[in-house]
Amino acid sequence: MEFITRRALLASAAAIKLPRKLRLGMVGVLGHAGEILTPLPRIPDVELVAVAESDPAELAKIRKRPVAAKAAFYSDYRRMLDAEKLDLVGVCTSNGDRAASVIAAAERGLPLIAEKPLALTRAEFERVRKAVTASGKPIWLLLPMRYAPPYLAMRQLVKEGAVGDVGMISSQKSYKAGVRPVWMKDRASYGSTILWIGIHMFDLMRWTSGRDFTEVFSYQSQVSAPPGIGQMENTTTTILKLDNGGTASLHMDYYRAETAPTHGDDRVRIAGSKGVIEYMAATGLTLLRQGGKLEVVKELPPTREIFVEFLEAAFNGKPNDMPLPDVWKVNEVTIAAHEAAVTGRQVRVG
Repeated sequence: MEFITRRALLASAAAIKLPRKLRLGMVGVLGHAGEILTPLPRIPDVELVAVAESDPAELAKIRKRPVAAKAAFYSDYRRMLDAEKLDLVGVCTSNGDRAASVIAAAERGLPLIAEKPLALTRAEFERVRKAVTASGKPIWLLLPMRYAPPYLAMRQLVKEGAVGDVGMISSQKSYKAGVRPVWMKDRASYGSTILWIGIHMFDLMRWTSGRDFTEVFSYQSQVSAPPGIGQMENTTTTILKLDNGGTASLHMDYYRAETAPTHGDDRVRIAGSKGVIEYMAATGLTLLRQGGKLEVVKELPPTREIFVEFLEAAFNGKPNDMPLPDVWKVNEVTIAAHEAAVTGRQVRVG
């Protein structure tokens, strides 16, 4: 099976109809901001009316994008939030700035779709949770992997009982180091590799398996790291206990060869009492049932986009695929995994 690129996913999605015109403000345009900005030309009921970005270079880039042609620009997001009449906000700041940005938007009663994690520390996260809960408005995280067709198919097959009782989940993220933006090179604005990219897989493992995590232990380090990544860890391993007594693992690295055909090599394997299901780009989605032969799953669900899913849930009343308990739990797991790596101790979750 051919790996489906994000560009192909975005190009194939259809526009949606909303009950009224919505005014969108962006607090930061870093990281996965493209998950919000790229679909906008196909969503005529959402208009980007304001952008706040403190980095002059990033602000200059967004000014040139056609989608921002009618937007007002700010260097201070608080001024933007006070000056503009907004219906929703996308938060794509550095990791270190995220908690304050999310709290500011939540205190103004605005629905949010935000980069992840929501905070770098447990204390910051609790302040975010308090502000968002008090607002009564939805918040989603930019975790687009859960809506990629192979993982949607994996989730459905597991729900249908294809692998039986899940006893083991293993996952991988391997990236090219490349040239990293300045904010990622500094621990104060980056946090850690577990916080920045680990959260993708913690969410995906929960989403596809239907299982939850109760305990976690991690290691993280820099080994023979290229000079361009600053303080970023380039090797991490996390071990987790499942709520049914099973186990899970995530290993991540920034060692992927620059000559590799894709930036990342993501893999998920779920093993259970009746079979094993696995996805990797090289082999596609495969299923091996007890007593059967290896199957390549070729019939995949249609493309879904996370920003469209958010709009449908927040403004069209469609089923909410990312309810608050999911948002809180994946942040708790991620912060616990980071704490375990820093302290060298096992950390309970929930």
